[in-house]
Amino acid sequence: MSAALNASVLVLNRNYTAIHVVGVRRAFRLLCSERAEVVTQQGEEWNTYDFDSWVELSQARHLFAEDDDGDWIRTVKLEIRVPRIVRLLLFDRLPRQTVKFNRRNIFARDGSRCQYCGRRFASSELSLDHVVPRSQGGLSTWVNVVCSCTRCNARKGGRRPYEASMKLIRKPFKPRSSPAVRLKIASAKYRSWRHFVDEAYWSVSLKD
Repeated sequence: MSAALNASVLVLNRNYTAIHVVGVRRAFRLLCSERAEVVTQQGEEWNTYDFDSWVELSQARHLFAEDDDGDWIRTVKLEIRVPRIVRLLLFDRLPRQTVKFNRRNIFARDGSRCQYCGRRFASSELSLDHVVPRSQGGLSTWVNVVCSCTRCNARKGGRRPYEASMKLIRKPFKPRSSPAVRLKIASAKYRSWRHFVDEAYWSVSLKD
């Protein structure tokens, strides 16, 4: 169950435009308060369900047998399928057009790869490095902050890369769309999102 609660749910506005991503708890609160409905694909069709009908559908678990990537919430009496997409019933605003500058999105942009040695690490083994050190006037911006492993970070210290005889494997940049969302839609687990996520405008921040 804990793994299911770590899943993400795409939120659409009333006009079926993707606006942000929320956690499972938030998604179920929206459903229980009748502020949202589940949107799901079955074959070539897209169907919607309120909370009660979604619970009822979840009881026919065999209908989801072909989806091995599904998450389920188990209660004392029943199991409820975690929806991948919900639609707000009264909200029709468009998504924000900026990508939130935070650790999660920087790690996602750089693919959890040290931008000096090029090796991939677990998030716990990575830190953020200012290419131009703050002591030299470097700012905390998309184009000056990269993922760095602890070893490379210690080697570079408070110097610029060339001063430490180091090179970046890729110049840092400000992404036009959410790196974390792009990583999710690349997986089979969130393939249903692709119908609603338009890379031409998608640029939202992840919310828990």
